[in-house]
Amino acid sequence: MVNDSRDRYGSISRSFHWLMALLIVWQFLKLGDRIAEGEHWIGQALVPWHVSLGVLLMILVVLRILWAASQLKRRPLHAPATALLVKGGHLALYACMVLMPITGVLFMLGNGYGLKVFGMQLAEKGPEIAWAATLGGLHSPLAWLTVLLVVGHIGMAFYHRLARRDDIMQRMF
Repeated sequence: MVNDSRDRYGSISRSFHWLMALLIVWQFLKLGDRIAEGEHWIGQALVPWHVSLGVLLMILVVLRILWAASQLKRRPLHAPATALLVKGGHLALYACMVLMPITGVLFMLGNGYGLKVFGMQLAEKGPEIAWAATLGGLHSPLAWLTVLLVVGHIGMAFYHRLARRDDIMQRMF
């Protein structure tokens, strides 16, 4: 089933979810770049893709939001007692998924690094732009907030599966 239903997310929603989950976990490996100043396999093999994957994630999150908006009347419902909390958590995750690549691009441009995505130079190295660098400085704190939200999201999925023994987790498989 391509479209979402009241019982389960459709194949497009599930594909967005799991592809973005994989890419976000890969992005989290950038935190490992702080260990030994990147002089290890993570820093050398995976981290160089950080900017390109961030731009890809930005495109995917826009497409995902558009898709989710088209599925609003079909999507699974949340339990009334926790609906506000669930919607707030998802809104916070989406806000981070939108703000992370924006602040990342602002960091790169604001500090004069330019912007190279999948080998294509989108912006040349140039002068520093103070306002962009300042806003780009939010990238790292947002990364830590995103880590906390993702861990919480995964934790709640397992709580539903193991403690509540309901089918919430199955909706995304």
